[in-house]
Amino acid sequence: MSPEERRAFGARVAQLRKARGMRQDQLATAVNRTSSWVSQVERGIQPVVRLDVLQLLADGLGVSVQTLRPDAPSPSRSASVTSSQANDLDLVRLTLSGHPALDAVLGEHPATPEPDVTELAAAVAELWRLTHDARFAELSSAVADVLPRLESATRTATPEKQPEIQLLLSQAYQAVAAAFVRQDEADAAWVAADRAIRAAEHSGEPLQVFAGIYRLAHAFVRLRRLDQAEHAAGKGVTVLRSYISAAAPPAPEALSVLGSLHLVLALAAARAGQREQARKELADAREVAALLGEDRNDFNLEFGPTNVEIQAVSAAIDLGDAGEALDLGQRIDTGRLSPERRSRLLVDLGRAHAQRRHLGEAVDCLLRAEELAPESVRSHLAARSAIRELVLLAGRSAPPELVKLAKRANATG
Repeated sequence: MSPEERRAFGARVAQLRKARGMRQDQLATAVNRTSSWVSQVERGIQPVVRLDVLQLLADGLGVSVQTLRPDAPSPSRSASVTSSQANDLDLVRLTLSGHPALDAVLGEHPATPEPDVTELAAAVAELWRLTHDARFAELSSAVADVLPRLESATRTATPEKQPEIQLLLSQAYQAVAAAFVRQDEADAAWVAADRAIRAAEHSGEPLQVFAGIYRLAHAFVRLRRLDQAEHAAGKGVTVLRSYISAAAPPAPEALSVLGSLHLVLALAAARAGQREQARKELADAREVAALLGEDRNDFNLEFGPTNVEIQAVSAAIDLGDAGEALDLGQRIDTGRLSPERRSRLLVDLGRAHAQRRHLGEAVDCLLRAEELAPESVRSHLAARSAIRELVLLAGRSAPPELVKLAKRANATG
């Protein structure tokens, strides 16, 4: 949607709402949103692009989708579009909803065989593989199978096996949190990260708790609760630095978590426009990475010197320093990174080129990112926003490959 289209759409929503005698808070309740969200829609600030959200809004107003937006796809077309977008995590959301093992609450847990910890560990490793590869459709199905089994196992396993199963449960929830963050569904990421922290504490592995805090802080950043992200990650840094200073030499795993927490603090500062604070956190992360001396994947954090520079690229873009982002990006060797991480770097470089109005270079980066991790690019908010900006920038002269990419990413409106 262009700004003019957003304003026209918002005026239409306000008109229909008033015609029904509804207040903004009443419409917000009907569509399970906040009054602030409805106000932003009506003022043309908040775009409504997704078909499911458009349908929800139409239902709340008691009108058809076409009445609300005449150019919207017909119901049959809407259904086909929705079914083709199998990369969301709706099934995982359902898995997270409610209590994970209600039968245990009533003491009627059915008799189950002793859980196979080796098999469960392999299943959790597969969750992380799918997350790193941004294969969210497969991840969704796998989580729906694995999480209930893990939750059941924590209630049926012998005391001797409990710590190991709790650890696997924490790792599984962290994979879910990471996937939700990458899909810009931060409210669900918050829930998953909180459960990961609780399970980690029961596992007796304290560093897993801090890794869970890292996931939680990322959810706060995506929710734009930057003060909460700073509080959570900042407290983690303070406590972890004290722990590390008492160890000689510090454990590499502890350094990985510490450096990752500095990176999420840098991200929060950059999103808040705090240039000096963002640079300080990046400098601290570089110092930790130098002590670590290599790229590692402790707790699936992928922390090391390379990841610090990738995050520096992202921070530079958030701060509007596109030239610095491109300079940093050209020096990064991504050969050992996961496809998802390489794809994310290419998306950031595409965003930087878009900021500098380098149409050809931006499109090339985004297409290469899509080749590495199609689902990540087509569903990631920042990627879709960059694609939409490029379409607007190119206008009628938009190259065919950009137009096709915009359609695949549902970034044409």
